[in-house]
Amino acid sequence: MISIKNVSKIYPSKQGELKAVDQVKLEIQEGEIFGVIGYSGAGKSTLIRMLNGLELPTDGSVTVAGRVISKIKGAELRKARQEISMIFQHFNLLWSRTVGENIAFPLEIAGVKGPERKERVAELVKLVGLEGRENAYPSQLSGGQKQRVGIARALANNPKVLLCDEATSALDPQTTDSILELLVDINKRLGLTIVLITHEMHVIRKICHRVAVMESGRVVELGSVLDVFKNPQQPITKRFVQQVSEPEETKETADHMLENYRSGRIVQLTFIGESAEQPLITNLIRHYNVIVNILQGKISQTQSGSYGTLFIHIDGNEEEVDKAVDFIRSQQVGVEVVTND
Repeated sequence: MISIKNVSKIYPSKQGELKAVDQVKLEIQEGEIFGVIGYSGAGKSTLIRMLNGLELPTDGSVTVAGRVISKIKGAELRKARQEISMIFQHFNLLWSRTVGENIAFPLEIAGVKGPERKERVAELVKLVGLEGRENAYPSQLSGGQKQRVGIARALANNPKVLLCDEATSALDPQTTDSILELLVDINKRLGLTIVLITHEMHVIRKICHRVAVMESGRVVELGSVLDVFKNPQQPITKRFVQQVSEPEETKETADHMLENYRSGRIVQLTFIGESAEQPLITNLIRHYNVIVNILQGKISQTQSGSYGTLFIHIDGNEEEVDKAVDFIRSQQVGVEVVTND
């Protein structure tokens, strides 16, 4: 569906050339929800704007739905953009138009006739959950409702790809979750390919199938969300994963645990997918002569399954404790013995 091959984007500046995107290679499949995460200045916004031709690569090629976006111009590019819609952080609604009129705007530009346009608007209003608000103006809507209008407008021309540029960054956590659930529903109903950029790992965890981590213009890590959560390779990825996989103030909590449990071992367990649903602690106590205390834990859900962390204290004879830790490792569970280092 989307092929990004050796793409770079260089901007001239007074200090010399600024390389915003550096030799990025990505393949995004049809019907996939693909996330790009990075901190400010990582190059993710520049990258997503090259998918609809708002930016042109300095080197490399961008192909979307069979069209080489980096090469086409004029009428052909305008036609391609009808299949590549975009929603934004700050909604970009027309404030003098009602909800219905905002949604109808791209249909007007495309030359869709009045009755057909009205029918399509009604479908989209229902799809995004805005029944009864068709005649309201943006100033009368909440942030979440405004973004729902933006999503409906983006879907008006039946696009094949939906680009989301920090689409939930201006929303509170509860509203963010409702918008993310709407995007998942749209992906499943319409088979729409969604590419979103964000600096929030919660967004990636909640809806994405795969994720690319960007830093200094490069993709430094790429994989399924579960794999990235299970085994983050780069320091930046580990920081992102810790945003949602570990309780707040984990370091202080771990230090407190070590102070309170001088004997035995404190072990951090990482569960992925089916392993999160196994009776591990029960089996541990049943097979080994150890005492197990559950100290702290957190389970998160991703599109592909469960992910969680659990801190436990294992006490007993040193040999039995070693056997217990080895048993845990054999159960496809990540194991890290907490130390004072």
